[in-house]
Amino acid sequence: MNQSEFVVLISPFKDKVFRLAKRLLLSKEEAEDATQEVLTKLWSKNDSLNKYGSVEAFAMTMTKNFCLDQLKSKRANNESLVHSNYVDTAASLEKKLEDQDSLKWVDTCLAQLPEQQRMIVQLRDVEQYEFEEIAALLQMKESAVRVSLSRARKIIREYIIKTHTHGNK
Repeated sequence: MNQSEFVVLISPFKDKVFRLAKRLLLSKEEAEDATQEVLTKLWSKNDSLNKYGSVEAFAMTMTKNFCLDQLKSKRANNESLVHSNYVDTAASLEKKLEDQDSLKWVDTCLAQLPEQQRMIVQLRDVEQYEFEEIAALLQMKESAVRVSLSRARKIIREYIIKTHTHGNK
């Protein structure tokens, strides 16, 4: 496979690789490095990519594993999540501030979730993966993915309710 064929092959999912890396590593720079590392590894395997079935699934698995290895070696989970995929150009300044505030609350809550729940929320709610695909990527049963996602959403919902009512339920 030549370089242009490789670029065409990875183009549909390279942004997903970056977003997953950013969600796990919490830093844009580290996510860019991780994305570059994963794409380099994919390029080194370009002659044998067909044996992996879905190249996208293989790339996402590589990204997950690489990021988890990075986190294990650093244990630097003190940075805050920044979610920059949402831009509403028609909203008023007040609405934008409210949205930014809500995203910060969600990101703060996401940062407190266990890594597996964080990955499941990222893959399902941001990347729009199907439960079957998430189960395969994370080597879990589909029912376990559903339960974990449900629990993560419940934690996020309770955290936001508690925060918006200033702890007064």
